[in-house]
Amino acid sequence: MLAIIFIVCIAGFALAYRFYGSFLSRRFRLDNDNKVPSETMYDGVDYIPTKAPLLLGHHFSSIAGAGPIVGPIIAGLAFGWLPAILWVVIGSIFIGGVHDFGSLVASIRHKARSIAEIVNLHMSRTGYILFLLFIWLAMIYVLAVFLDLTSGTFAQDGGVATSSLLFIVLAIILGLVLNKGKVALGRATLLFVPLLIGVLLLGPKIPITPFAVAGSAKHTWDLVLLLYCLIASVVPVWALLQPRDFLSSFLLYGSILGGFLGIVFGGVSIDYPAFTSFDAKIGPLFPILFITVACGACSGFHSIVASGTSSKQLKCETDAKPIGYGAMLIEGVLAVIALATVMVLTPGADLTNSHPTIVFASGMGRFLSAVGLPPEAGFHFGLLAVSTFLLTTLDTCTRLSRYIFQEIFGVSGAVSRFAGTIASLALPALFVFVTLTDGNGNPIPVWRAIWPVFGATNQLLAGLALLVITLWLRQSGRPTMFTFVPMVFMIVMTLWALVLLVLSDQTSGIVRSISVVLFVLAAVLLTQAIAAFRRPPPPREEAERIAHGSAPSPNC
Repeated sequence: MLAIIFIVCIAGFALAYRFYGSFLSRRFRLDNDNKVPSETMYDGVDYIPTKAPLLLGHHFSSIAGAGPIVGPIIAGLAFGWLPAILWVVIGSIFIGGVHDFGSLVASIRHKARSIAEIVNLHMSRTGYILFLLFIWLAMIYVLAVFLDLTSGTFAQDGGVATSSLLFIVLAIILGLVLNKGKVALGRATLLFVPLLIGVLLLGPKIPITPFAVAGSAKHTWDLVLLLYCLIASVVPVWALLQPRDFLSSFLLYGSILGGFLGIVFGGVSIDYPAFTSFDAKIGPLFPILFITVACGACSGFHSIVASGTSSKQLKCETDAKPIGYGAMLIEGVLAVIALATVMVLTPGADLTNSHPTIVFASGMGRFLSAVGLPPEAGFHFGLLAVSTFLLTTLDTCTRLSRYIFQEIFGVSGAVSRFAGTIASLALPALFVFVTLTDGNGNPIPVWRAIWPVFGATNQLLAGLALLVITLWLRQSGRPTMFTFVPMVFMIVMTLWALVLLVLSDQTSGIVRSISVVLFVLAAVLLTQAIAAFRRPPPPREEAERIAHGSAPSPNC
């Protein structure tokens, strides 16, 4: 039964890419005769034309992180696997994929500007500043959650920490080989993928156990990771970001392949219930399911990646389909595999109360054992894969936060790169070094305290990004229903969820305070958008100019 469900999901994603992806390509009118920003604005640091396989690795690794693993597992355990898997498949195809594809195309048509800058062109200056602040605060949540998850994983398994650090060194060498040694990507891949496997095998043999800082090994890793994020944010993309994400993609693909083989050929049965309750401990299914799964079906963070780094590296317009839409569907596959690790659990077993990364790693160990890999090796691989996904999100998010900081203050150059990075890491550092408590005063992990509100904020950002894309399409004289309906659904569900979470007595004070600010920003942005939608459509010539990135005239 599990194998049949998985194959049906894969077939659905494949058909969606073939037919709905082509429909979206026609709606966005992709044309390789149009010049892309990586060509017209090349600078050798951020704007670099990149081959589709390499960029897909970067983009997929950046958007995936641990979101499509942690979120679906939490939702699957809370509500049962059926509601979660339905949302993953439907959401990825008709909402998340549209959001990612639209964000990427809108950005390349506006000289690789961010979604916030597109607000400045098509909504208002006030909306632009507010949107930047909203994104920047949302990124704080992302950084805090993934920093806490990564340091916790490293503290729990020193072998994973070793493999992860060796992996970073390997990525740096790959970047030098590709860009200074001018070695072809195919040849470099043949060399570095076996080295990556060597890193996986070597890590458990030499586990790192750091000395405790501020009372724990976890805080030591917090400091190390903050330093890593600082460095990764300011170096050229070819030096770390691109090669690291390219190698990370092989771990992602390996997880998907291993999960596929284990599910299809392992004879694993479904033991966990398909549905448990409409009202779980984390809240009611509507709307909490749609903000808990997060990146597995739709994620506002993806619009920041698409318009922040990927649009600056896209080599031609037609690459937007595999990068923007295809990567989201692959992420949906990963989310389905994460849910499969829940489906094989026995109700009431200890694992049902474990950390989501442990649930995933245990499931991967079980799946990979079906194809001959020892369960312990499969478990280590699962943990390493999750930690690698976390690292990719961390440094990409830090770079994007730095971009936003520079946009807010209108600054550029080396000094602003460091200042923006430090400012962006300050609040996450505060989160991971303070003790957060639940409504009863009990200490809880940072990621657990923040995840529900992070999910609501992240999904609300997706709704707002879809709103911007819809407004641009409308002013371009293009059909908008395929973005308008997902936009309305995401905004309604996330505002509803955010209100419930802010009013909950289980939400900590600092998280509630930031969430209230974000809700107010979103409400003001919606009023700005309504005013923009009330403008009459521009004339045909003006609409065509807007479609290619020009600002509408004041008379529109």
